[in-house]
Amino acid sequence: MPKCKITVLRRMFIEDLANEYCANPQICSAFKDGQEYLLDKPQKPADFCGSAWDSISNYVFAFIYGAESLYGNWMKDKNTMIACCNDGVRPVIFKIEKV
Repeated sequence: MPKCKITVLRRMFIEDLANEYCANPQICSAFKDGQEYLLDKPQKPADFCGSAWDSISNYVFAFIYGAESLYGNWMKDKNTMIACCNDGVRPVIFKIEKV
């Protein structure tokens, strides 16, 4: 069974929206840029944000079970997907790779 590597590429913070709508406006502290996870089964790592996992787990499942070319020619490398969590003011961008 293939393994899947998740890398935190970037944590973003949309300050104007956060200041207007969030009770505690700050950048996501659940991850660090460059942080990596190597998975050999489609299970959320213990320290991984549940909401972020819900947003990207379908790509992890697909790669671990052997999928290739997610969304056709969307990505240059058929074994890579770029995805993000669904937090509209503090999105985290992930690189998900089949390794």
